Amino acid sequence: MSRKNRRTSPAAASPSGAAAGTYEISTGTAELLPDDFYPDAWTLMINGVPSSHVQIGRPDVLEFEYMRWIAAIVEQQVASHLDPASLRVTHLGGAACSMARYFAHRWPKSRHTVVELDAKLAAYVREWFDIPRAPTVKIRVGEAGEVTRGFYPASREVIIRDVFAGAKTPASLTTPSFFRAVHDALVPGGLYVANCGDYSSLIATRAELAGMAEVFDHVAVIADPPMLKGRRYGNIILIGSDRELPAEGSSEAASLARVLLGGAVPAHYKDETWTRTLFRGTAPRTEENQGNDAAQPADPPGEGPDPR
Repeated sequence: MSRKNRRTSPAAASPSGAAAGTYEISTGTAELLPDDFYPDAWTLMINGVPSSHVQIGRPDVLEFEYMRWIAAIVEQQVASHLDPASLRVTHLGGAACSMARYFAHRWPKSRHTVVELDAKLAAYVREWFDIPRAPTVKIRVGEAGEVTRGFYPASREVIIRDVFAGAKTPASLTTPSFFRAVHDALVPGGLYVANCGDYSSLIATRAELAGMAEVFDHVAVIADPPMLKGRRYGNIILIGSDRELPAEGSSEAASLARVLLGGAVPAHYKDETWTRTLFRGTAPRTEENQGNDAAQPADPPGEGPDPR
C-alpha cells in the first residue's frame, strides 16, 4: 500500500501495526495520530476530520461522546426486545470500525457488517487495528445508499448511519427513499440510528426527522443541551423504529437518561412528543430538493462540530 509523508518514531508505533503518519486512501488522505493520554490509542483523521478513536486491546472504550449516545440507545433496545445472541447490525460508514468493535465485544455472538466507501481505508484499518474477523465483523466496500438498497428484506435488527463527506452527510442518505430502503432491510421492530451533524438552525435535523416520520412509526433524538437548544454546530442522534420508543416518564426513559447524563458530555433523550414538535411543519428532503436547503447561519467562532 502506498504511503504519503509517512512519519514514524519509536514512540508512535504500535505492535499491532499502526504507525503515526499520513496515508493516501481512495478518497483523499487518512492520518493516524497517537493519543498522548492512553497507551496504544489512536485518532483517525479522514481528510482532516476526526473520524474514529481506537484503543488497541480496549474495544469497550468509546472516546467520542456521540458514539456513547448511539451505544446507549442500541443497548436499551437490545435489552428491551432484541436478542444479542442473534443480533445483526449494519454500520453505514466504517472509518476505524469503533462501533462494530464495541458491540462485538459487548455481544460476542452478534454479527456486524461495516459498509465503507474507501477500499484503501478498509484495508488499512484491518492492518492497524484489532477488528474482529468475519463473520463477527465484515467490512464491505461500497456506497452506503446503493448497498442499503440491495439488502434482503428483514435481514438485520439494527442499522447505524454515520456517513460524512466533510462536515455533512450526503444528501442522498437523508431522503424518505433512503429511509424506506433502511426500513425494508430491518426486521419488524428493528432500530435505525443516525448521526446527524447540524448547525444551530437544526434545518437538516428537522428535514431528516420529517422524512423518517414518513417511514417509521416512531422517532426520537439524543443530543447535549446546547445542541437541542440550537446554540451551535454539533451532533444530534436521530432514532427511528416501528416499535414504540421510550416515552418521557417511563422507567425505560429514566434508565436511558441516567446513562446519558453519566458521560463527560451529558446528553438528553427526547421522546416522540418532543421530537414531533421539533419538526412540525417541515418538509422532508427529497431527491428533487436535495441541494435546496436554506443557507445555514454562521455559528460562533470556536463552536465547531464534535468529532464524528
